[in-house]
Amino acid sequence: MLLFLEQLLNGVQLSVTLLLMASGLTLIFGIMSLLNLAHGSLFMTGAFVAAWVSGETGSWALGLLAGAGAAFAVGLLIETVVMRRLYDRDHLDQVLATFGLILFFNEMVRLVWGIRPMRLDVPDALSGFVEVVPGAPYPVYRLVVIGAGLAVMLALGWLVRGTRIGMRIRAGSVDREMIGALGVDIGRLYSLVFALGALLAGLAGVLAGPFLAVQSGMGEPILILAFVVVVIGGIGSLKGAVVGSLVVGLTDTLGRVYLPDILAFLFGEGAAEAGAAALSSMLIFLVMAVVLAVFPSGLYGRKG
Repeated sequence: MLLFLEQLLNGVQLSVTLLLMASGLTLIFGIMSLLNLAHGSLFMTGAFVAAWVSGETGSWALGLLAGAGAAFAVGLLIETVVMRRLYDRDHLDQVLATFGLILFFNEMVRLVWGIRPMRLDVPDALSGFVEVVPGAPYPVYRLVVIGAGLAVMLALGWLVRGTRIGMRIRAGSVDREMIGALGVDIGRLYSLVFALGALLAGLAGVLAGPFLAVQSGMGEPILILAFVVVVIGGIGSLKGAVVGSLVVGLTDTLGRVYLPDILAFLFGEGAAEAGAAALSSMLIFLVMAVVLAVFPSGLYGRKG
């Protein structure tokens, strides 16, 4: 039970990271109808800048601010220089252009920081353990990541549901032509949404940096998981992003831990050793296929 509790919390921590990524993706696609494969590069940007600043200054907090701020600034630059030319193009053009941005950013970080992975250490104040239940110590930093991610999502929910900007964002996701006719500056709204999504991706990169190797290409694996979250939850739905991230995070974490034991029990140790790793990697995609078979638009996606 203690192992299950620890892995359950690990799954929630992964879910929070995916939620920060997927919420930006679903905002960008739901409002702007823009497929942004470079979202993982913004995750990588946040992690690299945070690792460099914290290494130079010795302050993890400064690294956090610098990483999230850099992702916001880079996102705003990308939207201004590249994305504005893609809004009226089809999704294939958007995929090709943003895939090119992935290659550009991967080579850029190699040019600036080299090919060796960088370290983003957990701050000393958050490096200890706390007993969530007696006899079950759990890293303080992982609990902080869970709490910080939930706080950010509550703030995002308030922004979208409780402010005039949020009202315009929600209206833009339904009928962008109408809110443009009512005098809302669509270009400025799109810039804000894209930069907000980039900020969330950069923050996710900073928070996840101590768990990962901060290296070129680190954004692609998390991007794939984030797309699975968006598809399961439903494109354009923040509620769907929350539910989808929990489904993917818990399925991926618990599947990797318990699937080998289940296969060994059912088919023997040989079958478990041969197939557990592959099936663990496939599990979230099997879940996605089942969800789409029952809910073709995702759990909370709008039909059509």
